[in-house]
Amino acid sequence: MTSELTRDYSITFFYYDDIHAVVPFYEEVLGFELVLDQTMARIYRIAPNSYFGIVDGNRGHLKHQPKSAVLLTIVSEDVQAWHDKLSAAQVPGLSGMLRGTFCEHFFFEDPAGYAIEIQRFHNPDVAKLFR
Repeated sequence: MTSELTRDYSITFFYYDDIHAVVPFYEEVLGFELVLDQTMARIYRIAPNSYFGIVDGNRGHLKHQPKSAVLLTIVSEDVQAWHDKLSAAQVPGLSGMLRGTFCEHFFFEDPAGYAIEIQRFHNPDVAKLFR
């Protein structure tokens, strides 16, 4: 017998050697809204039901890794405005605007080297899958 378990939202966490070094990036450069400061972790709202957290990798459940192998993707209708803002802020690792089969997007890095992508699905049929 199986039952359907509810899923209300998710939180993705990145682990840092020094979370205080990346707080200005997430709060000032990206403008993420701080929802909860747990001292060893900070949780941000990045969309109505989408959350992201940063964790002290010396105290958290997982440990900070010298090289990350994850990508945080933020979906936005105005990819160019994001690119312009991050270009003006001289964010490291900022790629040019790219257009693929399904989306227009670009990549950049946070101060600790984690990869982040901003994208928009330009095919309306694909975009509908995520609403």
